[in-house]
Amino acid sequence: MANYNYDEGGVMASYFIISFLVLVLIPSTFSTLSPQKKEKLDGCQCTPCVEQRKRNDAREKGSLLNPKFSTRSLLLVAGWTALGFLTYQATQIKLEHKVYNPFEILGISTGLSQKDIKTHFKKLSRTFHPDKVQLAVNQTLEEVQNKFVEITKAYKSLTDETIRTNWEVYGHPDGRQETSMGIALPKWIIEGKNNIWVLGFYGLVFGGALPILVGRWWFGNREKTKDGVNAKSAAAFFKTLKEEANADEVVGTLGKAYQWERQVSAKVDQDLDALEKEIAAKAQLSWSTAKGFIEKEPARRRGLVLIYAHLLRLPLANPLLVKEQSRVLLQTPLLLNALVNISVSRNWLHTTLWVMRLQAYLVQALLPGSEKLQFTQFPGVKSEELADLSPDVKDVTDLVSALEKKHDSRVSDIKKAADKWGRLELVDVSFKVIGERVVVPSSIVFLLVKLRITPPTASKVEQKELSVDETKRLIKRNEEKDHQFLISRKETEDLPENAIPSGYAHAPFWPANRKPSWWIVLADDKSGRVVVPPMKISDVPFANPKEDRDYRSYKLQFQAPPNTGLFTWKIYIVSDSFVGEEISRDIVLKIDDASVLAAEDQPEDDISDPDEDTLAGQMAAMRGGAVKKHVESDDESTTDDDQKEEESSDSDSD
Repeated sequence: MANYNYDEGGVMASYFIISFLVLVLIPSTFSTLSPQKKEKLDGCQCTPCVEQRKRNDAREKGSLLNPKFSTRSLLLVAGWTALGFLTYQATQIKLEHKVYNPFEILGISTGLSQKDIKTHFKKLSRTFHPDKVQLAVNQTLEEVQNKFVEITKAYKSLTDETIRTNWEVYGHPDGRQETSMGIALPKWIIEGKNNIWVLGFYGLVFGGALPILVGRWWFGNREKTKDGVNAKSAAAFFKTLKEEANADEVVGTLGKAYQWERQVSAKVDQDLDALEKEIAAKAQLSWSTAKGFIEKEPARRRGLVLIYAHLLRLPLANPLLVKEQSRVLLQTPLLLNALVNISVSRNWLHTTLWVMRLQAYLVQALLPGSEKLQFTQFPGVKSEELADLSPDVKDVTDLVSALEKKHDSRVSDIKKAADKWGRLELVDVSFKVIGERVVVPSSIVFLLVKLRITPPTASKVEQKELSVDETKRLIKRNEEKDHQFLISRKETEDLPENAIPSGYAHAPFWPANRKPSWWIVLADDKSGRVVVPPMKISDVPFANPKEDRDYRSYKLQFQAPPNTGLFTWKIYIVSDSFVGEEISRDIVLKIDDASVLAAEDQPEDDISDPDEDTLAGQMAAMRGGAVKKHVESDDESTTDDDQKEEESSDSDSD
């Protein structure tokens, strides 16, 4: 039977907690402090973007005066503090428990005879007898006497044959002992006088704290949708969003979410009122349309005012408002994604496209308006100058040329922004069915889209000329790569070797480093309906004519319509970072009857092929079809040979 002993001094409990903390803290600390391989991205090198990225990095890292600690960092600091305290406490505890071993006390090994033990004891007696020991400086008579008593006791225990055998066999003078096990709990925990405190602690943890944590997790999950927004915000979006909604109505719908999304409490109502008056003066119709959606609710009004202040590029003097505006803006991608899903669930094409476009307007801090407003995305170009621009200025290259003629100092930054501009080039788009040449009703179809970024100011590089054989090999190699991508489970092809990534977008007004993305939408433009749920893509490579394959492929999977015919659809590719950079192209899906596949799978029949000397055979040969060769018989060949010999003999006689 085991004998359980509680830890009297709390030593074992300390060791247990120290071991647990070490096992948790060391790997956690290494993973936190180890240099994480952050993606080193290039980006727009214009002066405003470079300065904005520096501000964003400084905000994320914090400073010496205002360090930024994460929850994980605070927990690690607390853990190491507790570990240090427990380690110090454990080193101060004196261990009084020592296993009594007479052999060790006498300094002899097991197996010696009684005579040898007696001889050794006499030597020790002459050395350690109190009457013969000369006391050292720090030695007392009591210590000497205790040492001699200990030696005498050990000698007597070994001169008894039974006790000696028990020591040698069982390690104890009384023979076999029951198992003793220590429990790593201080004894005060189970003492009667402390029961009320221990039970109270257990009741507080398991009856209070644990249910609260589980409840917050459970009800917190129920408050959020799968898109990560508040369920009430999603419900408001669903009720408010309408078909054929314009940009102002989408912004107003977005403002409804700020009644339930977490707000930063800042007592700056006076500044907010002045800001609203300025917005109303500059964005009259747009502001009045959007304001009609918020229904004078304070939190909604606050969020909408901050969004419009950003779209109009109005400076904010109050640092609390600046901080709150950054938080509101960084939350808009999540809210707009929920709006996209709600609009797509109803198959509304027009509204879906405007929700997608709105993200680019927010990134570039532009109020949706005329097409020429797109030029204000570039460094230093202001809306007041747009009226002076020539009607011939229709592109960035035209803008650069016009400013160069005026020797404008902004040309350098504009060129830097244009060099990294996210203008997509649609290399190819097609419908594919794995293993089939045609598309039949209800088959699984892939929309294969090949894209690359070609900035408007990119210099054209002449591609090297390839021979016919090299061209055929290149086409075959690309077809094999397309097939491998189609049969894979990936929706995005791996980046080609030596690809130039898109990097950070030109976004001097966005409060975070921004990677550009695009939405791919397949829609029926005539009915205004989304055919396939959109796909969001990123990391599109820049065009590199020196490479054979400088684009990247993406695929959307869907089921073909159940009936045959021609379906004229349109593919839209909408940027979420650059205003006006949108691609739309008509694409036709032809659905053939399943009998076409059956005819292709039918084995060829040589008997049914027409003879080559017939009219049908000659027509089939002209079309490249199979014909049956005419085989001459032996009789026919002999006759022909005889006829040739007669003709040759006649010619000789002549």
